[in-house]
Amino acid sequence: MTATRVLVLNSGSSSVKYQLLDMSDGSRLATGLVERIGEQSSRLKHTPLATGESREWNGAIADHEAALKAVAEELAKDGLGLDSPELAAIGHRVVHGGKSFTEPTVIDERVLAEIERLIPVAPLHNPANLTGIRTAQGLRPDLPQVAVFDTAFHTTMPEAAARYAIDVRTADEHRVRRYGFHGTSHAYVSRATAKLLGRAPEDVNVIVLHLGNGASASAVRGGKCVDTSMGLTPLEGLVMGTRSGDMDPAVIFHLARVGGMSIDEIDTLLNKRSGLIGLCGDNDMREIRRRIDEGDEEAQLAFDIYIHRLKKYIGAYYAVLGRVDAVAFTAGVGENAAPVREAAVAGLEALGLAVDGGLNAVRADEPRLISPAHARVAVAVVPTDEELEIATQTYALVGR
Repeated sequence: MTATRVLVLNSGSSSVKYQLLDMSDGSRLATGLVERIGEQSSRLKHTPLATGESREWNGAIADHEAALKAVAEELAKDGLGLDSPELAAIGHRVVHGGKSFTEPTVIDERVLAEIERLIPVAPLHNPANLTGIRTAQGLRPDLPQVAVFDTAFHTTMPEAAARYAIDVRTADEHRVRRYGFHGTSHAYVSRATAKLLGRAPEDVNVIVLHLGNGASASAVRGGKCVDTSMGLTPLEGLVMGTRSGDMDPAVIFHLARVGGMSIDEIDTLLNKRSGLIGLCGDNDMREIRRRIDEGDEEAQLAFDIYIHRLKKYIGAYYAVLGRVDAVAFTAGVGENAAPVREAAVAGLEALGLAVDGGLNAVRADEPRLISPAHARVAVAVVPTDEELEIATQTYALVGR
């Protein structure tokens, strides 16, 4: 029997998202989420795709080991257990791979040690990713475990884009450079955009706009990232749901010296109380648009600031690429908020960008063009699929 299934795990600090895929045709067999791990009110939601009927379990799940055991039990009920000979590998989303990991990697002790060494530059994510990996190894020590890194797609950036203009020795000593994130999404969407255009990825230049609660942009030339908006951490770049994105770094000194704020307080401010929620009290674009329709000036200003930053990055990456074949919108806001897409390219007709109002208003689950037929640059909506990308990369490495 050929093993063609891949279990994809995305382990957060108190959650585990998972999908089981069959890579013979890319189909999903099951999806699920365990949340509030470590609390009395833990919740597991499991959906076998054969029936589409979800099962929910509520109660105390003490830790990630208990969570994954519960996931394994749910999968076994559908004949999809972790002991199945059809399971080829487990693919793990790992947020930060630094400069060391430029491609999916079979996990061994050396890889684990390097992921752990990178915890200081990803303190919220890498520890949880490590916990998920070690737990999965304990459940299936005989099975290949593969790390797919959010940062890997961006390791092709030239040094001119990856370096900050600070003292080189200090930067190297503390691993301070621009790494970028959302890499699996940018990789998938840039390739899917080329397919939508009927061209090979190597022949296409794409600006990818991953707009969710976290948001990032990338400039992709011939299938390789040459610039991206997030940096050392996911704080840099676009205005996001709760993160500030770009700002004068001296603001931090000002808040410490004049505002009397601690480093931790400033960290919380910029990561959790800034962006859209800091500007207008809401980080849900649907609610912001509803408020705008009712004449709310605070919501309108937040939207305008969001769009202004987005438009600046489109223009900047147009300059970086020199030639742009497509701009692709993806993730929750990018795929669903037609007003954001329309506003982001408004006034950029001289760059060959335009949106057809009718096409832009259509909602669909498939990749689609929303630019008029005469547009010099294609504008596309391309639903992202990070789990499929992780599974594809994992199976390409260990499939048998």
